[in-house]
Amino acid sequence: MYLTTKGLVLRVTVYNDTDALLTLLTPEYGKLTVKARGLRRKNSPLTAPCQLLAFGEFTLFEYRSMYTINEAHSVELFTALRRDLQKLSLGTYFAQAAELLSQEDLPNPELLSLVLNSLYALSRLDVPEMQVKAVFELRSACIAGYAPDLYGCHQCGNPFPDRFDLSEGRLECACCRDPLSKGIRLPITASMLETMHYITTCDAKKIFCFEAGEGTLEQLSTVTESYLTTQLERGFSTLDFYKSLLISSEITGEHHD
Repeated sequence: MYLTTKGLVLRVTVYNDTDALLTLLTPEYGKLTVKARGLRRKNSPLTAPCQLLAFGEFTLFEYRSMYTINEAHSVELFTALRRDLQKLSLGTYFAQAAELLSQEDLPNPELLSLVLNSLYALSRLDVPEMQVKAVFELRSACIAGYAPDLYGCHQCGNPFPDRFDLSEGRLECACCRDPLSKGIRLPITASMLETMHYITTCDAKKIFCFEAGEGTLEQLSTVTESYLTTQLERGFSTLDFYKSLLISSEITGEHHD
C-alpha cells in the first residue's frame, strides 16, 4: 500500500551502513517512523528532503507494518536556519520536544503548524530567539493539555499576582502560599502575565505578533522552559546544548537577536 503525506523530519537515526530511520511529524497520521533506504549513500536523492528539520512530501510504501520511503521532495529546508548553529540548535530542541509530545496514528496538525511556524520565525522573521522559544514552549504545553490558569491568584483572586506555580500551572500571591506546599514558584511580572495571556489565546497566525522588552523575554523564557519541563517531568539534551551555545556567545561577546 502506498501513502503520500507531507511531514517534518524530527529525527534521523542510523539504521545500517546505507539506510536510516526517520521520525516524521505529519498532519494526518501524527508521528510516523519510516525507513529511508540508501539515505547514507553518497549523492542519494533523499539527502535534502530527509535531513533533520526538513519539511517535505513523502510517498511511502508499507510492508510488514513498516513504512519505507519510495519518493521524497523538499517543500521547505529552512536554509537560513542551517547557517546559524545557535538557531539550528534551538530548532532541534523544538523537534525533540515535538517528538515527545506527538503520538503514532494520532493527527496533531496544530503541533505541526506550531513547529513549522517557529522554525520559519527563526529562519526568516526578525523575531528574537527568546521570543520564539517562549512561544513554542508555552503554546506546545497548551496543545499537549497543560494549559495554565492565568486568571488571577488561585487563593485570593488578585488579578495581578507575583508568582507562578510550575507544578500546578497557576498563579499565586507570595502572601497566599501554603507554608506546607513544596512546589516551585517563579516570580512573574504584569508584563510577563500579559504576554502569557496573548500566547495562550491568540490566533495561531498571529502568535509572534507582539512586542516585549529583552528583560521580559528572558524572564518569560525561563518560566516557559521550566513549566514545560516540569509538566513533562524531563529535560532535553538539545536544550542543554542550545544553552551552552548561549553561554559561549556571551563570553565571546556575540549576540543573537
